[in-house]
Amino acid sequence: MGLGRHLLADLHGVAPHRLSDPAWIESRLREAAAEAGATPLAGHFHHFGEGLGVTGVLLLCESHMTIHTWPEHGFAAIDVFMCGEAEPERAVEALRLHLQPARLDLSSSVRGHLLPAGPDV
Repeated sequence: MGLGRHLLADLHGVAPHRLSDPAWIESRLREAAAEAGATPLAGHFHHFGEGLGVTGVLLLCESHMTIHTWPEHGFAAIDVFMCGEAEPERAVEALRLHLQPARLDLSSSVRGHLLPAGPDV
């Protein structure tokens, strides 16, 4: 058991137009957070210019979601870390449906493994 779950998703084969609009990407991350049962606090998204990608972060009460996109390669790297009752897998699934990658590679880690309390703690 841990304090949170951290998912890293690599999305390959995404249509470039889905990876270059910061407002659209922020809206999709906010929708994914809601789908996961998370509460957005603030977001910051930056567009690197015509035909280039977006980097962004959505701060959550339950931690964060980040994205970095390369439209020229049809690739997005997504980081979802959530604690409490939030379900990060649901956020990744919502983003998969929005971005429609040809392939999604997912890794997962439990963060904050709790150790039994002892006399040295």
